[in-house]
Amino acid sequence: MTALPGTTAITADAYAVTPSDHRRPAAERADLMAAPTFGTVFTDHMVRVDWSADGGWTHRRVVAHGPLQLDPGAAVLHYGQEVFEGLKAYRHVDGSVWTFRPEANARRFAASARRLALPELPVEDFLASIEALVRTDEAWVPSGDETSLYLRPFMFASETFLGVRPARGVDYVVIASPVGPYFAGGVRPVSIWVAEDYHRAGPGGTGAAKCGGNYAASLLPQQEAYGHGCEQVCFLDAATNTLLEELGGMNVMTVRRDGSVVTPALSGTILEGVTRDSILTLLREGGHEVVERDVPLAEVLDGLRSGEVTEVFACGTAAVVTPIGRLAGEGFDLPVNGGATGTVTAAIRHQLTSIQYGRATDTHGWMHRLV
Repeated sequence: MTALPGTTAITADAYAVTPSDHRRPAAERADLMAAPTFGTVFTDHMVRVDWSADGGWTHRRVVAHGPLQLDPGAAVLHYGQEVFEGLKAYRHVDGSVWTFRPEANARRFAASARRLALPELPVEDFLASIEALVRTDEAWVPSGDETSLYLRPFMFASETFLGVRPARGVDYVVIASPVGPYFAGGVRPVSIWVAEDYHRAGPGGTGAAKCGGNYAASLLPQQEAYGHGCEQVCFLDAATNTLLEELGGMNVMTVRRDGSVVTPALSGTILEGVTRDSILTLLREGGHEVVERDVPLAEVLDGLRSGEVTEVFACGTAAVVTPIGRLAGEGFDLPVNGGATGTVTAAIRHQLTSIQYGRATDTHGWMHRLV
């Protein structure tokens, strides 16, 4: 890491480690990691850093994972001023532990914070916090197929006050969870319900920020999707209610008969996915034409009926690449690729995960060693 002139680079060594006095025994840890359900088991430690308007970022530490103490008047509980990130640590065959494009997550975290009027954590501090936690809890990084250690950095307004203004006191925390596949049934085609009565975000809003409010807004239409026998919801744009945007937590892509890939362009209402960007890079290098533009729902439905659209898939950090086998909504219910995983979807997922797990050469310098 390169420090600014006159400053000292922040590294993992800047984080004081206080070992937990209730660390799980190795046998219990092994049982919990044997078949981890996404986001339900957590490691022994967490990172904490304080920020104040007067003192800046201070008190970097790794401490026992445990409850956070908040005053009932903490600003985040009343005004939702918070942001988060998600990335993974992967165990390679030689035992080393790596993460994927963390600098991109760090930059997006800072951009999200800026949009929510929160302080921007420097990229090097973000990277150091991740490394400090994984070093401490390395034993929690699984080695099985489709497993990883999911890392969740988040920042919230902890100042106690009631009033609509940016908080002058903020907490930054990183927790970690050993995980298997995001969907309980493993990697398989999922059914998507297209929401036409609800929207995730609107122009000028927080759609490009990774903040809790965007996900909270997706929960009611997600319940609606369940009611229609679907596992996920896809949102249309708020301005015209005609254009595909993204799923509740993933970007979406369509594959055409000629092998080209069309995906909604980043418009300020769509999250700038790290996985999305990586996939588009790999597709272009593999000879696929990639088009980022407005994607009308009607065009996709017509394409599915005519065979012009052959595959649809979703992508994001948690699930990586998820094939979509059914697209449904008011007045339509269409299979995608006969309900099976398409060849382009399967190939790009294999290519990306092979880089992440160290089975393929990383020609882009995307992998960052942690341990």
